[in-house]
Amino acid sequence: MANGNLTDAAVRAAKTKGDRPFKIVDGQGLHLVVNPTGSRLWRMRYEFRGREKTLSFGAYPDVSLGDARRKRDEAKTILKAGRDPGDVVKEEKRKARNPEDHFEAIARSWFDVNKDVWSKRHAADVIGSLERDAFPEIGKRPITELKPKDVLQLARKIEARPAIETAHRVCQRISAVFTFAAGMGMVETNPVLVVHGALKPIRRGRQPAVVTIEEAREVLKAAEATPAHPVTKLALRLLALTALRPGVIARAPWHEIEEIDATDPVWQVPAERMKLKVDQKRDSSRDHLVPLSRQAVEVIEVLRSVTGRGPMAFPNTRFPNRPMSENAMGYLLNRAGYNQRHVPHGWRATFSTIMNERHPADRQVIEMVLAHVPENKVAAAYNRARYLDRRRELLQEWADLLLEGMPPAGALLKGRRR
Repeated sequence: MANGNLTDAAVRAAKTKGDRPFKIVDGQGLHLVVNPTGSRLWRMRYEFRGREKTLSFGAYPDVSLGDARRKRDEAKTILKAGRDPGDVVKEEKRKARNPEDHFEAIARSWFDVNKDVWSKRHAADVIGSLERDAFPEIGKRPITELKPKDVLQLARKIEARPAIETAHRVCQRISAVFTFAAGMGMVETNPVLVVHGALKPIRRGRQPAVVTIEEAREVLKAAEATPAHPVTKLALRLLALTALRPGVIARAPWHEIEEIDATDPVWQVPAERMKLKVDQKRDSSRDHLVPLSRQAVEVIEVLRSVTGRGPMAFPNTRFPNRPMSENAMGYLLNRAGYNQRHVPHGWRATFSTIMNERHPADRQVIEMVLAHVPENKVAAAYNRARYLDRRRELLQEWADLLLEGMPPAGALLKGRRR
């Protein structure tokens, strides 16, 4: 390409003119900007897809006239190839930076620092959400380059799934990474702080649940008549009978229930599998005792004939050594026609509503059935076995009411499979 009008002498001789910058044109978009401070900067004006843009080549004399012309010629070659030279320069700068400055590297450092104080399940959820939703979008970008619009764009994609609560959680975790980076002096601002106000609000409410015993029977009857794997139906029945959380049922190992006393059956769920704070999960005095009704014991005995040889009471149908997904019970209820009307977790609300109406004086006992234990460690240890006989009576009454007119658990093995 032909050179322009400028010479080295003209560039060296360029002087400031008043308090405003001015430019000296070389040719083919290349020009020298002379600032009032005396600095002389190489710029190139070009058009890309109908938009006028400017590319910076550096300051004179660090970048000579010949260097600036070579950079201009390289940019022209990139334009002919249909690419934006500005984007190419930014990408090259990113590659030249230390990958330890990238968001993903810093996020993994943050995770390594914090994971030991989280439960294994929560830790897996944290890193899983970042790997799924954050790293593909911003993981390879230097953390100092990230702006609020980058985080908001990422959040909008999650909201569109739709997964509004997930978008909030991911943004909270990205924010924590920025706070971690700020503590190490890597960034000065947290772009996520201004993003929270732009996120779609979470609509919180109680878990959908029926509130009468007649409705509860209809839910279970409809679900058990819907084609599904027998293990899923047995899991749903045991969930309803025990008023446990769905995850406790879905991830139950056989060793917890295989040697339950036949005359005084009590399922002892370890604290580490209950919904507790991390330090409480290590406290065996917070194990949850579940007196089992006759019908619950029957479900376990039928289940034993199906899955008793493996480690999990309710295994994944494709991976027997892994637990079933607790979503399986929710999908079964949805197929039975109860989408947004009754969810697996709703059995707890159903049990609480019905039994509190029948026995208002037993409110505290019912709370203990639901594992709503006090924060105080001494009180928790004392209450673990408190009212165990009354809890057994209430759960047996609940089982008799719920399964009135229902077939035995063994009949669930004969139903149609999905």
